[in-house]
Amino acid sequence: MRHMTFPDELTRLGKVSAAQAPASFYRTFGKRWFDLALALLILPIVAPVIGAIWLWIRRDGGPGFFGHQRVGRHGKTFKCWKIRSMVADAEERLALHLAGDPAAAVEWDRHHKLKDDPRVTALGRFTRRTSLDELPQIWNVICGDMSFVGTRPVEPEELARYRGNISAYLALRPGITGLWQVSGRNEVSYDARVGMDVAYGRNIGMLTDLKLILRTGGSVFNATGK
Repeated sequence: MRHMTFPDELTRLGKVSAAQAPASFYRTFGKRWFDLALALLILPIVAPVIGAIWLWIRRDGGPGFFGHQRVGRHGKTFKCWKIRSMVADAEERLALHLAGDPAAAVEWDRHHKLKDDPRVTALGRFTRRTSLDELPQIWNVICGDMSFVGTRPVEPEELARYRGNISAYLALRPGITGLWQVSGRNEVSYDARVGMDVAYGRNIGMLTDLKLILRTGGSVFNATGK
């Protein structure tokens, strides 16, 4: 089964949150239609790129795609797809690295990311800088797990860090891009990232989404991803 419900006790933590934005046609219906139209429009362009990178990644014998559990709208988890950018034994290598490097352990706890990640391959560093590794998420958009613009998709254990803003996160589909992705990424603290997700939820609109998509294009062109 593709979805499973996130634990109810954690969902209940999100009852206290900033006032929700009023309903609008775009929020209720238009955003989903916009996602599907854009996905179908660009799919013929991105599919050959995904295929070419997939074939190159597969040369080491590992899988070309990597699906990681993320928490989506209404607390349903899903596999968020990426082009694999890490070595096959990534989890074991991360555990060893964090155990032997206290500074890296602090960085991981603060951002849930590492600037100098020993798991990332040479090609993976390129696909991350250019955000090409995230192209398969267009499938998540088509399936309705994600939106082109939204909150940053988080792992189940990360959601507790949203504290009183959990309900604001659960009200939206996570996005391929969003405020965090065009505002500094790892240079932004986790609390600031949460604030950006909440701010986006209050200001959803087609113009906002179009602006963020255009800004994302600039970030990809300048290879600012990590």
